[in-house]
Amino acid sequence: MGDRGSGARGPRRFGGPRPFRLAPVKVGDEYDVRIESMSRRGDSGVAKIQGLVVFVPGAKVGDSPRIKITKVGNGFAASEVIGKSSAEPLEGEAETSGDIDE
Repeated sequence: MGDRGSGARGPRRFGGPRPFRLAPVKVGDEYDVRIESMSRRGDSGVAKIQGLVVFVPGAKVGDSPRIKITKVGNGFAASEVIGKSSAEPLEGEAETSGDIDE
């Protein structure tokens, strides 16, 4: 009596399976991304493309790699790093020529 689908986390507002939504990426697509966080296992960085979680192996938070999508799953995508982002480096990340003036 009075049970309206309330659980330990509160009332259920969205019951049932998620509606089907096409992924905003396809296998083979290339993107410049920014790594926002790390995966639970800690072996991949996590970026988002139009809200879709993209796992980037070997990347760390703050990295800006160029990636290629290798797999698209239900609510996620996997990728591989194919190079550095073509975007200009952020302040403090400017490349140096390696010459040191003494």
